[in-house]
Amino acid sequence: MKLVRYRVGRKQCYGALLNDEIVSLPELARHSNISIPERLEDLIALGVEGIQKAENMLKQAVQKDLKSISAKHDEVCFLAPMTSPPKIICMGLNYRDHVSEQKTTIPDEPVIFMKPRTTIIGPNENIVKPSFVKQLDYEAELAIVMGKEGKNIPVSEASVYIFGYTILNDVSARDIQFKDKQWTRGKSFDTFAPTGPCITTVNQLQNTSNLSIKTWVNDEIRQNSTTRNMIFNVCQIVHHISRVMTLEPCDIIATGTPAGVGFAMKPQPKFLQSGDTVRIEIEGIGTLQNRIIEEEADA
Repeated sequence: MKLVRYRVGRKQCYGALLNDEIVSLPELARHSNISIPERLEDLIALGVEGIQKAENMLKQAVQKDLKSISAKHDEVCFLAPMTSPPKIICMGLNYRDHVSEQKTTIPDEPVIFMKPRTTIIGPNENIVKPSFVKQLDYEAELAIVMGKEGKNIPVSEASVYIFGYTILNDVSARDIQFKDKQWTRGKSFDTFAPTGPCITTVNQLQNTSNLSIKTWVNDEIRQNSTTRNMIFNVCQIVHHISRVMTLEPCDIIATGTPAGVGFAMKPQPKFLQSGDTVRIEIEGIGTLQNRIIEEEADA
């Protein structure tokens, strides 16, 4: 099942993607006299039970009920699946090909950092390039959405705690990141975490070991890799991070980016400019696209 948040007119809702239509799950629940959360975050907090409840409701629905509460893709505005996750935890240096292009060594433990929730935007929203940032970059990442609270989670049990997966673009101001020699400021500007277009539930995407992951800037392909190049896989990531901090429902974990980022391109870096469009595609999830605009300089 693929779940989305969307807006029709002034109304916001969430639903399930079925072919070229979106079925509003709260409306279907009302039609079916079934209790289901009004917010996607609350459904996620139910974990596997929430997935099963939504899927069973869809299976039992009659076609006329589905039709009356469905909308076409081109009739809605897709939103970020979640706007206020408890935490956004990001992995650095987690792809062998990305480590190679930086000419550094493979880490023996995960390298992690955080992004604030104010970085989140949704599909087709604008990434705002601050006027003083000269080296804006993209990072396509498979992102884990947690569905269950856990601490010191064994690798063998990690998948039980995962609700699903989405795409996150870890937008980075490289000039600030490299100047600071740590990553928080350069990765924490508002709009620096485009997310979406959906959450693919864990039961639909059970194998994340070899997913295609691609990035285009305008019409030029920049990243073309696979999650097979991950150093730490999804379950290992959940395990290691849960040894540091308690993971909670709706936490987002961005699992690192493959080779092909702008600052590492040869013979010279290619940074994002106002008017550029970044399009990221991850197998089993979909496509996330955002445009770059320039922030007006301070008066």
